[in-house]
Formats: sequence, structure tokens, C-alpha cells
Amino acid sequence: MKVTLRELFHTMLERLTIERVMRSKITCVNRVLEVGGERIELEPFKKILVVAIGKAAAPMADAFGQIVAPDLVSGVVVAPAAPMQPLRHFMAYAGGHPYPDASSLYAASVVQELLDDLKPYYLVVYLLSGGGSALCEKPVSEEISFGDTREFYRLLVTCGANIVEMNVLRKHFSAIKGGRLARQAHPARQITLYVSDVPADQPSTVASGPTMPDESTVGDCHEIAARYQLIDRFPASIRKMFDGNSIPETPKPGDEAFSNSSWHCLLENQSALDELEAAARARRWHVEVDLSVDDWPLPTAANHLLRRLEHMRKEHPGRTVALLTGGELSCPVTGDGLGGRNQAFVLDCVPKIAAKKMAVLSAGTDGIDGNSPAAGAVADSTTLERARECGLDPEDFQRRSDSYRFFERLGDSLLTGPTGNNIRDVRMLVAW
Repeated sequence: MKVTLRELFHTMLERLTIERVMRSKITCVNRVLEVGGERIELEPFKKILVVAIGKAAAPMADAFGQIVAPDLVSGVVVAPAAPMQPLRHFMAYAGGHPYPDASSLYAASVVQELLDDLKPYYLVVYLLSGGGSALCEKPVSEEISFGDTREFYRLLVTCGANIVEMNVLRKHFSAIKGGRLARQAHPARQITLYVSDVPADQPSTVASGPTMPDESTVGDCHEIAARYQLIDRFPASIRKMFDGNSIPETPKPGDEAFSNSSWHCLLENQSALDELEAAARARRWHVEVDLSVDDWPLPTAANHLLRRLEHMRKEHPGRTVALLTGGELSCPVTGDGLGGRNQAFVLDCVPKIAAKKMAVLSAGTDGIDGNSPAAGAVADSTTLERARECGLDPEDFQRRSDSYRFFERLGDSLLTGPTGNNIRDVRMLVAW
């Protein structure tokens, strides 16, 4: 079953490659760009600028250029690594992730310069995907140093806040997020095409929403920072802005900056779950999808999903049953090991599925789980016994946030390398 779950995951990734999805969602015939029911005549525009930011930036920019025509577009790509092949007419930068680095700051300045003093006869196409918050970043105040920005990100990533909460804070402390790029590029015509790594009802959270109206407020920043006891831990330059009520507000829905903008989602977490569900049903499994656990604490989500899996098995005796779920779980870092929320989820399940004819896979669609080289992990009813034979204590690895080394020792890590995509996590729980 572990082999089968691996195959299902890899097949899903292959079917949802950026190039395949973009070619199915975007057309350009006779210089008319069509996406999501919107038609844009390209002929009136003197220049088409592309700004691609995120883990999928390079394949998105490459695919968009091929669809429209490579000689018509130029711009900037900011990704975790340099493109495998040079992209014609694009400047490419490799930013830091999960924390910004010097290249992140430089790339943000380049993007700002590209969008400076644009006119209505310019078309700006933004290609956004997950990871863009850190990859391309510049603090909102010159008093916030590069080191302070990195520490700000580190605290947010490790405090247990969900992606929406983290990005509320990132938006307000960034010079380019929370709609501020759109404000700078106004009055140019702007269109955003994005691959979502956030809840479907929170599109402005993708890459911290540099081109979208921001519904969150400075008041939300204070509430979130207080809830996670962050203010006293923030660097002095950021703490000063909280204490002095000097955090600048972001542009909101209805702002003139968005009067000539539109936004279209190309791919999201539901797309991955749909592919997995179809593949599981093709094997004649009974399949159910549970989306209720998004942002839940990891152990609570594991207990809920395993209880539901047990109920499904009782309701469908003699059949293989599969429970699918997506999104992200809350998983505060408690140690200095290697791992991420996906491997931590599977590790939490190991003692709970022992000897029960169950298997679990959890993985990130970007191919990277936390600070480890793995996308996730798989486990089945024999994992606990095999671990004990190797002298591995699951609780010890949990305590040290070292789930990667646990599964790496057992050969149960899920290694894909960076996928160039990012549509959140997927989890498959199967019983037979």
C-alpha cells in the first residue's frame, strides 16, 4: 500500500505540471489573450511586462512566454533557484526561502524599478505562486534592517500561526506586498495569474498578495501578534512600530490602484484532491474527502481523520477505503531537527495505526517539507515495529522536530526534489 500511495502522489504531480495547466487555462490567438472568461486585446499595448514571483515562477514565466510569443514579453523572474534553462528576455533572481536573503531584497528593488512610472498603455502580467513572500521582499521602513527582516520571518514561521495569519503581518511590514505593487504600477493595465498555496477563500494571501486588495488591517496585526506572544520577541525596529502605532495600512478593496486590474486562479489544492480522488476511485476504493481540518493542530487533525477512517472501514466492510484531505496543519517547531508538518503528521500517526491494516501519506506538492529535503513521508501498520527494531523512538523524534531522520532511517521518506509547483499539502489515509 505504501508503494501504491507513492504512485498516486507522483502521478498527481505529473498531471498537474505548470506547463500543462497553463496551456489548458490560457490561450492567445491573433493577439487576443483569454483566461478565465476574460479577453484582453494585446495590440493596443506598447509593452507587456511580466513579473513572476514564487516557487513556480520559472515554469510559469516560460509557459506564458510560449503561449503569448517569446518576443512579446519581458520581465523579472524571482524563484528559489535559477531556471534550468535561461529564459529569453527575463532577468532571473534566486531569492531566499523560507527566510528572505540579500537576493530577495535586491530582486524586490528590481521589480519596483521595472514598475516605476508606467502608463495606461503598458500591460503588466503577474505570475504568482507560493513562497513569494520570502523570495522577493523589502521592508516597509528603512529603519528595518535585513537582519531584522529575517528574524521577523523566522518568528512567524516557527510560532504556530497559519499561513493567513503570517501573511497578514508580512503584508503590512513589506514595501511590495498587500497590494503595494499594484499601487506602484497603476495606471497600467494589470492582470494576475496565480497558483494558490492558501485557502481558496483567501486569494490575497498568495505570496502575501502584492497585486491584490488587502482585506486585513493594522488592527489584525496587533491581534495576531498578541495571540502568539510575538511583539516582545520581534526585533526592536518592528516592535517600535507596534508600540508607536506607526504600521502603515495597505490598500483596500475599492482603492483606485485596482481600478484596471483582474485576477485569475490557475491551480489550487482542490485540483490535487480531485486528481487523487479520481485515481483512487479507478482502483474501486471507497473514497471520501474531509476538508474540515485545515489549520487544525496536527495531533487533533490526526485523531479526527483516523477516527473517521475507522468509521469508513466499518461502514464498508471488505473494501479498501481512502480518506483524502488537503491544506495545512498547525505544527509549531519544538526542536532543532529536520522535518516539516507533513512528516510530523505521519510520525504522529505511526503508533496510532500500528497493526491496524492502515497506511498514511502526507506530502507537500512543492516537494519540500519544512527544513528537510523530503516532500513528506509514508507509513503503514508495520512502521512502529520496524522502528523499534532499529532502536528508533517516535516520541523522541517528535520532541526534537526530527521527523525527517526518523523516516529516512526506515526508507519511508518521500523524495521528489523541488517540483516547481505549490498547491499546499495533501494527505491520504487508507484502510483495508
